[in-house]
Amino acid sequence: MTHKPGIVITGASGRMGQMLIKTVLESDKATLAGVVEREGHDWVGQDVGDAMGGTPVGVTVTADALAAFSKAQAVIDFTAPEATLAFSKLAAQARAVHVIGTTGMTDAQIAQLEPASRHAVIVRAGNMSLGVNLLVQLTKKVAAALDEDFDIEVIEAHHHHKVDAPSGTALMLGEAAAEGRGVKLADVRDSGRDGITGARKRGDIGFTAIRGGDIVGEHDVLFAAAGERIVLRHLATDRAIFARGALKAALWGQDKGPGQYDMMDVLGL
Repeated sequence: MTHKPGIVITGASGRMGQMLIKTVLESDKATLAGVVEREGHDWVGQDVGDAMGGTPVGVTVTADALAAFSKAQAVIDFTAPEATLAFSKLAAQARAVHVIGTTGMTDAQIAQLEPASRHAVIVRAGNMSLGVNLLVQLTKKVAAALDEDFDIEVIEAHHHHKVDAPSGTALMLGEAAAEGRGVKLADVRDSGRDGITGARKRGDIGFTAIRGGDIVGEHDVLFAAAGERIVLRHLATDRAIFARGALKAALWGQDKGPGQYDMMDVLGL
C-alpha cells in the first residue's frame, strides 16, 4: 500500500469502540477517517477526542454511517448483530472492507452477510487475537487425536457487561473441536445445564460461561478422561489485542477480492 487506508470505527462510545479508536490513532499504517454512533447519542456532533475525555483529533462523531463509510477504505465493527447487518449493506455500497468482531450473531444473521460479500471484503471472526486463533487450531488437532473417551468442555469467562453466552470465541473453539471429531457442533452441543440433567452424553461438547467483574476474556478447552485431563488455555488481559488484530484484518483486506474471510485467512493459518 502506498497510502494509509482510512478506517471508520462504529459503536464509538463502547469499550471496544474506544480501544479501536486509540489503536487506529496510534498506528502509522492507517488513519482515522470517521467514527459512528447511533442517532441521538450524546457523542454525535462532538470531536471524538473531546468525547473520550482527551484532546481534539479532528474527527467528528456522526450518525450518518454511509457518509462516513464513503470516505474510508475500511470499517471496523464491534457492535450488535442487527447493527452489523445494516452496516454490512452500507460498507458494501462504499466498497469498504468490513471487519466484523460482533458476537452473538445467529446462523441466519450470518447468512444475511452473503449479499454484501459479493461486493466487498468481509472479515468476520469471533475473536481477533493471534493467540486465540492458534488455540482454535490446537483444539481441532487435539480433538482429532482423542476419541470420545475424552469429554470436551469449553469454559469461558468475561466481564459482567457481556450480553451473549457462550462467547463467540467459545463457539469458535467448539466448532474446531467438532470439526476435529468429524461431527457438527449443533448435533453434540451441550450448554445451559441446570437442575437434574442426567449423566453427560458420550461425545457431547459442553459449554460453561462465567460472567463477573472486569474479566477481559479467558478460554479453556478441557479434554477430560478417566485418570487424566488436558487443558488448552488462552488468557486475555488487555482488549487492545483484539483491536490490533482487527486493524491487521482491515489492512490485510485492502488488496483482496470481494468475499467472506476470517482471521485464519488474515494470519495465514
